Amino acid sequence: MSKSRPTLLIVEDDTGLQRQLKWSFEDYELLFAKTRKQALAHVRSHEPKVVTLDLGLPPDPDGTSEGFAALEEILKLAPETKIIVASGHGERSSALKAIAMGAYDFYQKPINADELALIIQRAFHLYDIETENRLLANSLARSPLEGIITSADNMVKVCQMVERVAPTDASVMLLGGSGTGKELLAKALHGLSARKDKPFVAINCAAIPETLLESELFGHEKGAFTGAISQTIGKIESAQGGTFFLDEVGDIPLALQVKLLRFLQERVIERIGGRKEIPVDVRIVSATHQNLEKLIASGIFREDIYYRLAEITISIPPLSERTGDAALLAHSFLNRFNEEGRKSVKGFTPDALTAISSYPWPGNVRQLENKIKRAVIMAENNWVSAADLDLAVKDEEKLVLNLKQVREEADKRAIRMALAQTEGNVSQSAKLLGVSRPTFYDLIKQYDIKV
Repeated sequence: MSKSRPTLLIVEDDTGLQRQLKWSFEDYELLFAKTRKQALAHVRSHEPKVVTLDLGLPPDPDGTSEGFAALEEILKLAPETKIIVASGHGERSSALKAIAMGAYDFYQKPINADELALIIQRAFHLYDIETENRLLANSLARSPLEGIITSADNMVKVCQMVERVAPTDASVMLLGGSGTGKELLAKALHGLSARKDKPFVAINCAAIPETLLESELFGHEKGAFTGAISQTIGKIESAQGGTFFLDEVGDIPLALQVKLLRFLQERVIERIGGRKEIPVDVRIVSATHQNLEKLIASGIFREDIYYRLAEITISIPPLSERTGDAALLAHSFLNRFNEEGRKSVKGFTPDALTAISSYPWPGNVRQLENKIKRAVIMAENNWVSAADLDLAVKDEEKLVLNLKQVREEADKRAIRMALAQTEGNVSQSAKLLGVSRPTFYDLIKQYDIKV
């Protein structure tokens, strides 16, 4: 088998049509199959990227049952394969059913060789792009910025700031709503620092009762209070040499803030019931969804602690302000939940992508993740619909009077949404927007959008 030409499997029982296709597609390494059994054997042996499939196969040449069975089994065997089904005149319903089952596209008989060649070429191109995306995703999964998927300018700037700040020992305050990814960024700060081989210890100050929080932070000696049957090392001490992440720092009680301030100033702690000062070398990263300046003004949070914790402040934008990210993240979550649940959902219907892109996501990335997980479970076929997502979308637009700004923002938003919906495929994005590929490249360059 030649390695220089891509392999194309043609599943067709008409010998005359096989000869026609053989002469039409000399640029490919062709494999032919007349039955479902032969087709599956070729898929197992040669793993073709693209398959053309006639639905009318023996022993049911006048029906579609054998063709649909072949489609289903090939997708189970090689789910990434692009399958193009043949549809005769008046058989549009069969073609649409095949698409719903996971076929890439369809062509009508009698065959127009030029049209079919274009469909096949696009299928190979998409297969290669998806393969590159998977390799890239695997590469990113090994990086400290794992899980942070974005194409939005404001979030890219946040990631760049994390990369610049991480090598230092400066205390960082992450500000953002619930579900925006504060802990992911805290782990990235740790993973990109010289402390990456030391512990990363996190504590959610809002999730621990006030009476237990001091012991969780500083630890206690045996007999320090009723129930203290043994010595316990606190979270701060257990992070020795690494990074200590104080999540929801705005919920720390005022009385405990005094003891925390001493640690921040002196970098020593005392366990509850202890008399010995214990030096601790940790890098402090904190986070909150609250407005600390308001808490300081009302006397609930100490100003001196704020300045110790917020040597550098990073504000994380909500998902609603990260243009295109909702669709990008939705694809990522879909792939993950497919793998975890051993599902084979192919993607999102156009109305689902519209709902995802226009929904305000008050719960941010965490809410989106939960919605996609539910949708993968509830989807009745291979595609997630808007109904599966169970989203109530309100179309409310703010009035902006600067027409130039409106047009530019609309252009950038449309480009990012198109790239997100096509998972970065430039050709498909251009087609989706109704412009030529060169025009699309010019727009990308004009607005400095990264593909």
